[in-house]
Parts: sequence; structure tokens; C-alpha cells
Amino acid sequence: MTLVGIEPELADRVLGGWLGRIAGNMLGKPVEHGDLWTRDRIDRYLRRADALPLTDYLPEPPPGEDDALELRPEWRQCVRGRIHGSCRDDDVDYAILGLDLLETHGFGFSTEQVGDLWLLRLPFLQTFTAERAAYRNLANGLKPPLTATYDNPYQEWIGALIRADIYGWTCPAAPHRAAGLARRDAVLSHTGNGVYGAMWAAALVSAAFGAPTVRHALTEALTVIPASSRLARIVRRVISLHDTRMSWEDTLTTVAEETAGLGWIHTVPNAAVLTAGLLYGDGDFTRTITLTVRGGLDTDSNGATAGSVAGVLTGAEAIPAQWRDPLEDTVRSAVFGFDGVRISELAERTLRVAGSE
Repeated sequence: MTLVGIEPELADRVLGGWLGRIAGNMLGKPVEHGDLWTRDRIDRYLRRADALPLTDYLPEPPPGEDDALELRPEWRQCVRGRIHGSCRDDDVDYAILGLDLLETHGFGFSTEQVGDLWLLRLPFLQTFTAERAAYRNLANGLKPPLTATYDNPYQEWIGALIRADIYGWTCPAAPHRAAGLARRDAVLSHTGNGVYGAMWAAALVSAAFGAPTVRHALTEALTVIPASSRLARIVRRVISLHDTRMSWEDTLTTVAEETAGLGWIHTVPNAAVLTAGLLYGDGDFTRTITLTVRGGLDTDSNGATAGSVAGVLTGAEAIPAQWRDPLEDTVRSAVFGFDGVRISELAERTLRVAGSE
């Protein structure tokens, strides 16, 4: 997969972001149920399959095990040896939808135009939690920001964060600009830490284009959200624990206790798992996405964002073949007009958008 006519390093990093997002999503998808697939249970599964340390997609359930009944139904298309292109998933659908938004309306898009595009391109039954509430509100004639607040108990969940990568990819090394775009998208469905999560993730992906290390990118991304927000405080907490040389396992145990009660889809505990995966992965693509997914909670969403950041840091050429090759340069998507699109085409289009202003 090569991108023609574009500055080679930037092209490689954008393609790395797309490949990383899709690979990380596929890695985490079979165990995406944080109440059931806890960190301890994921590792027990991997030990029984003789798959620790994890260096590839998840293995099939060992013969005679009951785990197959509790994996996501799509697991047969997401485990090593069975992958032929990516499975459909909202973590990738929203990146595609965001690209379509920027191609259609440019960087001056409005929140109302985000909602219009959802209604035009995105099937209602492929939305979940805050996005489904906002979609329902849009269909009933409500306008932003009421779409985010009316009958929506999921306002600080992770949905807006998973929509943010495209703004980082199209604003390389411009984290404040990326965060502003992500905020305009996020307020359609989220408030508070839900919006901050999107801003932080967009800034993190953007900063990865220019940062010498993932730690620098994390520090820069914190500058776009309120320092007093719960999201900023948990990210700083993970950074501080990492600085003390606490183990990855003990760091996650500590922050899990401090975020208990928020639930496995809330932005704040997932940001902690993601931050830990990035820091302890230390720029290594495989270690980053595998630690992040082994951290539990919303495994496919966290794996996708970690893969995006790591893919931008390393570039596509440095992503090991066991992650890239099974994707076969192909994406399944519920976004109308995009099912079966090539990953390389998505990256090319992203670069054109990035260079349009």
C-alpha cells in the first residue's frame, strides 16, 4: 500500500494511523464487554491458549472451553488465521464518516452538518449509547446542543472520543486545531468529559505527528482540555504512576480503584487504560496495542485509538506484517457508499483533506 504524490513521511504516518486504528479495533473486538472480559479474565484466556506475551491477534478459544460462547459474535472473523479484511465496527465507521464530513463541508463544518450527515449516511441500528440518543433526537427534530442533553444518560461515555482520530490525521502537529474540530463534532451527542475525551484524543493523534515520544504527545494533548477536569486528572495520574516505575499491572489496579463506579464505557476509566497502554508500550506498536487491549474495559475502542497513535508515531512501514497483512487493504463499513473501501484509498483521501487548507 503506497500513497502517490504526497510527502512520503506524512503519507506513511497517515496510513499508519488508519492501519493502526483498524488493527487495534480488530484485536480488541472479540473481548469487547468490560463487565465480562475483565483484565484478569483476558489474561487467563491468553494463558490457556499459550498466547502470552501477546504478539498477534487474539487466538481462537482452546478446544473444549466455554469462552467461545461469551466472546463477541464476530470473533470468528477477528481472530488470528481467520481475518480477511476488517470487520464492520463503529470505531472505524465514525472515522470514515468524519472523512466524508470534511470532504463534503471542509474544516468549517457545523455541528448541525455533522447531524445531517449521520441521518444521510449512518444506519440508526449501527449507533449505540449517546450516538443513538442523539440520532433519535435529530430524527425527532431537535437541534444541537439539545441533541446531546435530552433523554441521554450517556453524555460522558466514550462515543465522542472514538470519532476524533480523523481530526488529528487531518491536522498533523496542530493539536489545538484538531481539538477544536473534535469539539464541534462531539457536542452533537456529548457533554463534559465526553467532549473533553474527543478533544484530547484528536490532540493526541495530531501531536503524535511531531512529538519525539508518546510521553511528549500525551503531555501536549493535555493542554487542550481543562486541567481541573476529571479526564485531565486521571491522565496525569497514570503519567505520575508510570514515572514512579510502578508496573503496568499495578498502575491499572490503582486507577481502576480510583475510577470505580463509572462503568466500563465511561470516557475517564478508558482514558486511563489507553494512557497506560501508550506509556508502557513506549512507542512499540505491538506492545502498545496488546497492553491496551489486555487492560480491559472498552477493548476495541481503546485498541483502535492506541493503534492510531502508535501507527502515526511509527508509520505504516514499521507496523509488523502480522497486523497489516490480514487486513488485506479492505474495510467493511455500515456508512453508505463506503463498504469494501480500500484502507489505502481512505489514507489518500485523508491526505488530500489535510492539504486542502
